[in-house]
Amino acid sequence: MRNLPHTSTNFPNPLRKIVAFAATVALIGLVLMFSVVVFAVTVVAGAMAWGYLWWKTRDLRKQMRDFQTSSAMMKGEVVEGEVIKGEVIEGEAIRVADTRDGN
Repeated sequence: MRNLPHTSTNFPNPLRKIVAFAATVALIGLVLMFSVVVFAVTVVAGAMAWGYLWWKTRDLRKQMRDFQTSSAMMKGEVVEGEVIKGEVIEGEAIRVADTRDGN
């Protein structure tokens, strides 16, 4: 540090401060515009991906709805206000374990 000349220090004058402030404001504006563009592209890409998946899975969703309806019909549940009757066996079961020795 001793070898540096002391006369080379630049004192900031008002013009230099104004230019630095204007450059800072312009740089912040550019960064904000860039971030808005990146956000918009991300939102559009996400919406397109969601739409694509929604369109490609529509047959699968229909099959799932049909399967739920058919399984409800097999169980005798209410389907669209109508009761489907099937063979229902009600009762109790008791299991008796035989613990006798064969001796």
